[in-house]
Amino acid sequence: MVGQTIALARRSLFPAAADRAVSRVRGAAGARPAPRRAGSVRFEGVGKTYRSAAGEVRALAGIDVAVPEGGIFGIIGRSGAGKSSLLRLVNRLESPTEGRVLVDGEDVATFDGEALIALRRRVGMIFQHFNLLSAKTVRDNVALPLRVSGVPGPEIARRVDDVLRLVGLEGKHDAHPSRLSGGQKQRVGIARALVSGPEILLCDEATSALDPETTLQILTLLKDINRRLGLTIVLITHEMSVIREICDHVLVLDRGRVAETGPVWQVFGDPRHDATRALLQPLARGLPEDLAGRLRPDRRLAQAEEAVIALRFTGATEPDLAALAGRFGGALRLLDATLDRIDGHSQGRLLVAARLAPGEPLGDLSALAQETRVLGYV
Repeated sequence: MVGQTIALARRSLFPAAADRAVSRVRGAAGARPAPRRAGSVRFEGVGKTYRSAAGEVRALAGIDVAVPEGGIFGIIGRSGAGKSSLLRLVNRLESPTEGRVLVDGEDVATFDGEALIALRRRVGMIFQHFNLLSAKTVRDNVALPLRVSGVPGPEIARRVDDVLRLVGLEGKHDAHPSRLSGGQKQRVGIARALVSGPEILLCDEATSALDPETTLQILTLLKDINRRLGLTIVLITHEMSVIREICDHVLVLDRGRVAETGPVWQVFGDPRHDATRALLQPLARGLPEDLAGRLRPDRRLAQAEEAVIALRFTGATEPDLAALAGRFGGALRLLDATLDRIDGHSQGRLLVAARLAPGEPLGDLSALAQETRVLGYV
């Protein structure tokens, strides 16, 4: 069902006409070459402390992370973990207390005046609550960054048409925000962030105010923008399902520090930190209720010879049912499967029932799964 929703969203958000707009949007910043390379971001020993009359609050400490160019990089953590503080350092809405934030190898703390303005044209930003001007039309909201920059009127009209076509909002030029759905408002925000031709796109909880179906549409839109325009996207979220759906790499923050970071498939498949495991818990699925009701801890109580075996896959190997059946002489039943496929890696859990002779050990199945254990008997 989710796959069908995503496919439909892709067709509706990216009509054929949008393909023709892509090359123009890539070169939308005027003098810069098209297509523009993706921007790079690196945090080196970054810390952030907020000071007030009430005292100090340490939001970030010792952040050393490189964001891969051209990918979709997710930052996740509980409320108060420092996600927003870290994101806002990239375009200098906040400044680090210590360490350096490098964009394309340059320390953004050294920018002022025109250099800082140029940075914020290179780094677009999408906000959680859209930040649209209610008295302005869609056209005027999207055009605002260009008007502030002094771009000529005909060029503004061309760029606005291109980005609205790209995000699937043809025909909405003259609508006001009050006449738009939440998803349409967010697409206006995305168009406004793209109209200056950025090389990096920051997303501040861009889907948290949307319903699940609209969230899928917006995630599909962002993923296709990344693919079509070659932007580096950095997003923050508190939902692991968003990270799983869209990101290539993830950084888990816990109390302002790096808990762990790496490719999404690796972090999801084999979480090393308690904070990561806690964030993944809502995605976990327990034993099916009917199976849990029949499961017995002792073979004699079950009056059967079938052991229920859980096999966990972290993405390092592919589930091989034929090999598993061969290991148990063909006497194998598949009871339940909760498997995801992320970036070409299968991970999750299989539950199988297999016949074991009394006293027979499970044996070494490390070549077939990363973790195996007998849950009980049926």
